Formats: sequence, structure tokens, C-alpha cells
Amino acid sequence: MSFPKVARVKQSVPQPRVADIAATVRSLIRESKLRDRVPAGGTIAVGVGSRGITSIPTIARAAVDALKELGYRPFIVAAMGSHGGATADGQRELLAGYGITPEAMGVEVRTDMDTVVLGTNCVGLPIYFDRNAHGADGIVLLNRVKPHTDFSGVYESGVLKMLAIGLGKRDGATQIHKLGIPGMLKVLPDVMKFLVANTRFALGLAILENVEDMPAEIVALEPETILDVEPKLLERARGLMGRLPFDQIDVLVVGEVGKNYSGSGMDPNVIGRLMVETMADLPRPVVTRLALLDASEETHGNIVGVGFADLTTERLVSKIDPEPFRINVLTSCCLERARIPMTLPTDREVFEASLATCWRIDPAEARLVVIPNTLELTTLWVSEAYEAEVAAHPHLVRETDYQPLAFLSDGTLDQEAMFPDSVRGRRASGAYPSH
Repeated sequence: MSFPKVARVKQSVPQPRVADIAATVRSLIRESKLRDRVPAGGTIAVGVGSRGITSIPTIARAAVDALKELGYRPFIVAAMGSHGGATADGQRELLAGYGITPEAMGVEVRTDMDTVVLGTNCVGLPIYFDRNAHGADGIVLLNRVKPHTDFSGVYESGVLKMLAIGLGKRDGATQIHKLGIPGMLKVLPDVMKFLVANTRFALGLAILENVEDMPAEIVALEPETILDVEPKLLERARGLMGRLPFDQIDVLVVGEVGKNYSGSGMDPNVIGRLMVETMADLPRPVVTRLALLDASEETHGNIVGVGFADLTTERLVSKIDPEPFRINVLTSCCLERARIPMTLPTDREVFEASLATCWRIDPAEARLVVIPNTLELTTLWVSEAYEAEVAAHPHLVRETDYQPLAFLSDGTLDQEAMFPDSVRGRRASGAYPSH
């Protein structure tokens, strides 16, 4: 088969960025009303989740240090629902993969899965809450605010969701997801409001990331105003998030799936495929054939999102860790994204099958886009069919001539060479985490 040649394209949308992350976090905590809510010398549970927030080690350590400076006794608590196989060891491993360890943070890291029941939600199910967080004198949560990968609502991914699902552990996550998307839209806000009023939630730090996955803004959320302020931050985050610059793609090849890139492995807001039972796909981009090559190390065998793809590799499928994968999928009650697509031995064969079935007479003329994952969208490789669109786009610059796809001798795409600044590229060079 004659493959399309590709060129490297840089997507450079002007973005805001927090200049001094640690200083900003310390200032927000010092200037908050935390001391009005938590007694002097009290314990504070600092919630950290499983999302791949680029600067989370810096943010978490700065938060811990600021709390110590105020005379508090902080500890870190895992706030990630059923992730990590819904086990204490699994969640500890996930946090460690993001640089959140007792040694790096200077405090205890608690990942126990025990919960207490605090009440009943609007459909009569119990409201579960992390026992460690419930026993603290105050709770401070650190999380990214962004559009959710499953639904659209007033409240999507953010500090409030971490309070309700992250600190609900497996028990709480299961109850909220039990009714699928209608339940998320009805039950989740109900539980959020209950927990703001009935726990020692004292402060949230909402992180809004730019397209380079760095903090564009960090905002302190007080309990009295969080229900009104977080929806406004969600809209700001929606305007900041990275997207593909094309409306129609014949073949989209994604280098890695992973929970560190998106809660759903691949972000539907990027690929245009929602893959949720009874719900329609997103309006753009329209992708004829989606291929997936590998899973990130940081996802620890939880390949949620593999079902978005039409084709994948035997290498990726061999990395499945069945238990965390199964638990996460069944807890979410969204099963479509877990279906294993057609599997082929090598990356080259996945490319061949994708191009042969993308509804083009001549595969060499296909509109082909290659990205490292759905989070890092600054660098793309695109085929010549996009030349006119790239030239006309105000934020796209072609940086190389068109050249053959970079396959190694065993048929593996050389992602490290194509995307040296990506998580995968930095991982291979020993520069990841780069915090």
C-alpha cells in the first residue's frame, strides 16, 4: 500500500499561564477563609485524584507546605473513586506515578477504601464518604475543572465531582453512576450539594489548564460560593481546552490511550466520539476511521477508552490488567467504551487496514492525522490532503516537509521520534515526570 506522506504541524493558540504555580497556591490558601473553618492545629485531608494533571506534584506540595505554615497537620488522601482497581495499593501506586508519595510531599498519604454513610441521595441510595477525610478537621481538594467526557451539565469534572465521586471511593462512585447518564445529571448535583453542607469541606483549588496542559489559572473555591462559581469556571475551561483543528478526518491515529490523558482514556471532546449508550456522538470532528496504537504506562493496564477505536494492536491488548479495567468499567455503567476493537499484530498493519477502509479510492490521498494522545495536541502529523487548510489556519504552522511515516523495522511507529515532547517521548528519554 502507498501510505500518505506526513508533515509535522505545530498548533499554537495563544494561552494564559500561571507564572509561579507554587507561590500562587500558597497565596490562595493563605488568603482563603480556611482559618475561619478549621481550628488551629487541626488535621486537614488534602484530596488528590487520578487525573494526569501536569503540575499536580508542585501544586500538592505547595498546598501541604502552606497548610503546615498555618499550623495545620495535613495529610494526603486519595480521591479517585474506583480507580486503581478500587484497592488501597492500586490507588497508592497511581498517586506515586504522579509523584505523590510521602517522601516527595513530606506528609502521610492515605489510600484506604473505607467509607462512612452520611445520608441518602434523591433516589434513596446511601451517600458514602471517605472515612479518612470524614475524620479530619478540614478537607482541601485539588482538582482540574474541565468538560466531562460522558455528559454535559451545570456541574461536570471539577472539585465538586471529586468531593462526591472521588471521596465516595468505590461505594460512592457506584451509587452515583448506577442510573447512567440520567443519574449523573440528577444524582450527582444532589450529592454534591449535600456533601458541601454536611462535611468539613473547607476549600477547593480549581485548576484550569491551557492547551499545553499547564495551569492557565488556579482559583480558590470557598464552600459558600463553590456551587455558583464552579459552573463559570467550567465555561472558561471549555474555551481553553485543546481540540483538533479539522472538522473531517479520514483516519485519526492516536498513539496512546490512558487515564492520565483523560478519564475516558481518550477525550470525546477531541475525537468527536461519545460512545455512551443511547447518546449521539459529538458534532465535530467527524472521524471515519480511528486507530489506537498503545496504552500509557501511567494507566496501569486500565485501558478504558479502547472501545472508541475501530482498530488497535495486539501490543495494546496484551497490556490489559483485567481487574482494574473491569472494576472501572462496571462502576461507570458505560460499557460501550470497553469493547475491544479489531486487533492486528503491528502498528503498520493497523495503518494499512485503517487507510484501506477509510472510504477513499486512493489511500495515498487520505486525510490522515496522527497525535500522541488526546491531551497533548500542540504537535500533529498530517497528510498532504490538509495542506490548504493548514496554510489558511491562523494558529497552524507546517514545520517540516512531507515525509514517509516513521516506522521501525518491526512495524512499530516511532512515536518517540515523532513526538519527543509528549509524555511518551519524555518517558523514553528519562525526563518524565518533568515537574
